[in-house]
This record gives sequence, C-alpha cells and structure tokens, in this order.
Amino acid sequence: MPVRYSRWRLLVAVVLLLLFVALLVAGRLLHWDDQLRLYWSERSVTAEQRAAGIWLPDYELALETTLAGLEDDETSGLTWNPLTGTLFTVTGKHPQLIEFTPAGVVLRRIALTGFSDPEAVEALDNGRLAIVDERRRLVAVFRLKPGVESLELDDLASYDLGFAEAGNKGFEGLAWNPHSQRLLLAKERDPQGLFELPFPGEDGAVGALKALPSQPLLVRDLSSVTIDPRSGHTLLLSDESRLLVELDLQGKPRSFIALFGGLNGLVQGIEQAEGVAMDGEGNIYVVGEPNRFYVFSRKR
Repeated sequence: MPVRYSRWRLLVAVVLLLLFVALLVAGRLLHWDDQLRLYWSERSVTAEQRAAGIWLPDYELALETTLAGLEDDETSGLTWNPLTGTLFTVTGKHPQLIEFTPAGVVLRRIALTGFSDPEAVEALDNGRLAIVDERRRLVAVFRLKPGVESLELDDLASYDLGFAEAGNKGFEGLAWNPHSQRLLLAKERDPQGLFELPFPGEDGAVGALKALPSQPLLVRDLSSVTIDPRSGHTLLLSDESRLLVELDLQGKPRSFIALFGGLNGLVQGIEQAEGVAMDGEGNIYVVGEPNRFYVFSRKR
C-alpha cells in the first residue's frame, strides 16, 4: 500500500475521530442526551392524552422583558396568584418578595427580614402565600396584607424541611396541589426528587414530608415546579438541562420544550431559569436571573 494513501487514511480517521469527539462535547453542553430521552417518551403520547394535558410543543414565546429595578437582586421562584391576577417572585441576593403584572410591570417590593436564601414562593388557598428558604431549610406561610412593606421571618409560621446537610442543594421548587391539600417540593439534587408535605396535617399542623415514588425525571437539576390548575399535571423547570418538562398524574414525563435560542420563539436562550408558574388560562411564566421574564402561550 502506498505511503501517501496510508497517510491519507490516517488523516481521515483522525478528522472523523475529532468530529465524533466534538459532537459528544456539543451534545453534552447542549444536553442533547436529555432531549433525546424526552423525545422518545413523547412519541408514546396519544392525541387524547395530549388534549387532556399541557402538551408543551404547542407553546411558543409570547413576551420577553425585564423586571425593572431588579438587576442586582437575582429573581428566584415564581407563582401566579388567581385572587389578585398578579405574579410573585422572590429575590435571593437581597431577600425580597416582588409582586408584578403578567406584562412584567413591578407593583411592589416587600423586604424579607430574617430570610437567608429565599428560593421559591407559592400562592396557597385562602389568600395564603408560602416561601421556601433553601439555606434555612424551612417553609414560611403567611397572608400578605395591603400596604405591607416588610415581613419578619420570626413573626411568620414556619416549618422545618429537614436535610440539615443540604447546604445550597436543598429545596428550590414549591407548588400547591389544591386537590390533595399538599405542598409539592422539588429538591435540586443529592438526592434529586419530588416531595409532598400535607398542609395542614390531620391535627391541624403540618404533616410529615414524604418522598414521592422515584421516577426518572430526565433532567440534571430541579430549579422550579408548578401544577397546572386545569389538568393537575406538573411542570418541572431545569436550569442546567435548559428544559421545561410536563409530568402526568403518575409523575411520568409527558412532553417538553427546550429553552435554547432559536427554539420555541426564543431569539436567545434562557440562562439561569429559576422560576415557573402557570395561570388558569394555560399561560406559562418563567423568570431567569438576574431579572428576565418570559411568557409562553399556545400557538395560534
């Protein structure tokens, strides 16, 4: 075999190997493995199941804006309050509770005194709100009165969530299930998973935290969680995987959308997505650090 031909074959083999490695690296960075597994899961969903759930492939970006004045505050967590028709988020760098409109107009900022690392907020029933402090490993519950400018943690009812060694890998997501009267909590990792907290328990106090049956969630971390008030399905938000995932009533992945630029109406991808919420009309809201706000609606 001529030497020149052997060198040419070697060069082609090296180039192909480099391309293969580059594809593996790109796939890892863009989380193609996560998306492929979810794609195969979607293929088994029937038309009837799509209609009965959320079905995220039908959604596209309707609004992208910033929450004015929160550039240095790091928004985290999000909830829709049907009583006020507004959204609430919390900020971690300077602990605050923020109320704003579905158009992204900030209405008020409430200082959270005594909080260390608020990561999630959720509207419960009867006008109550709940905030999870990841570093203190607790959930605080209260009613927000008009004109209030600050909340003191020591003045609020709070409940220990355990996982004393969790550090910055504790509970980041919080949702309210009105049908079961339970809080749904999402633990970021180590261990990653979903937990239920009866609220209140049979004796009128908080119940016992219970891990839900383990299901392959197919994401690398859990940043936020919300429950669709119409179907009862759950939405999981993953910052590291850049994915929004729908879970059915059995906790199995049903559909997903990727949060990369060029997809689903996004010009640029959503970096550091930290909160997701859904209203009664099916609109999906997402906040990302430091103060980005996105609205996804069904395609017309």
